[in-house]
Amino acid sequence: MIKKSASALVAGAVMAFGAQTATAGGHGEITVGYFLEWPMPFLAAKAAGTYDEALGMKVNWVSFETGTAMSAAMASGDVQISVSQGVPPFVVATSGGQDLQIVDVAVSYSENDNCVVRSEFEIDKDSASELAGKKVAVPLGTAAHYGFLRQMDHFGVDLGSLQIVDMAPPEGAAALSQGAVDFACGWGGGLARMKEYGNVLLTGAEKEELGILVFDVTSAPASFVAENGDIVAKFVAVTAAANAEWAANPSDEMLAVIAEQSGMDVEATRASMATFEFPTIEQQLSEKWLGGNAASFMKGVADVFVEAGSIDSALDSYEGTVNTGPLEAANQM
Repeated sequence: MIKKSASALVAGAVMAFGAQTATAGGHGEITVGYFLEWPMPFLAAKAAGTYDEALGMKVNWVSFETGTAMSAAMASGDVQISVSQGVPPFVVATSGGQDLQIVDVAVSYSENDNCVVRSEFEIDKDSASELAGKKVAVPLGTAAHYGFLRQMDHFGVDLGSLQIVDMAPPEGAAALSQGAVDFACGWGGGLARMKEYGNVLLTGAEKEELGILVFDVTSAPASFVAENGDIVAKFVAVTAAANAEWAANPSDEMLAVIAEQSGMDVEATRASMATFEFPTIEQQLSEKWLGGNAASFMKGVADVFVEAGSIDSALDSYEGTVNTGPLEAANQM
């Protein structure tokens, strides 16, 4: 089913791109990086061979454990496209001079990164000013650090009044559980444990309204995108079709394929995907995402990294690291 819908979506690609041959740099195959244990609809299209069919070439898939490793593989030319690279490693790479571009928003997971206040304080978004003077665990130099700064700014909490402790999410969760800190910020399993002892101040949707994003991207070397725009457009079109298929019909059959491809059991896959959102092409091209806010968000993250000593310097602007050309072309297919 996924194969049919994806093929239908890219059927116009041949007409759209005329007689251009689907080869990357003269080769008949490309290599794409992705993560295991990170379940997404594109994995169903991967399993069905839909990418190979749409691109007219062999697509080799290689799994990575970090977004930093993806950057290195793209720098060496071993990987042409990376799916679901985190924004922090992308920002680190581009700030350091690596010429990478974002070609789509792979997944949004705003509920998976947040700050949690100990239950006993009974502080929520309407009483957040009461956080002044409190002790907070924050993983400095991460996107969670940026989100924390933006939330405190939104609530008008003076950072100088806070005792900020640098802690990774698992340690922050432990400190929160013991009452060693009053609130903590983090993501993933650490955040899940934090929520056992307190409450979030803002929902994912409320954070997005403030421009606080938590998302991964599909990235590629700028030179590859420039020379193979048609290939990249077809690639993101297949991804969009898989996302649309999942949104319309999140069947047990498709879930089972995604689980198998990501190396997870079905229930863990279902639980993970329940916290994920896969923006449509139209949404990605809007001001909220790649039409403007993503570049501003990355600048904010980069400035936090500089302040934390994680990187030496930030770019003046990250607009040049966003290339909406392939998505716009895919939208016409």
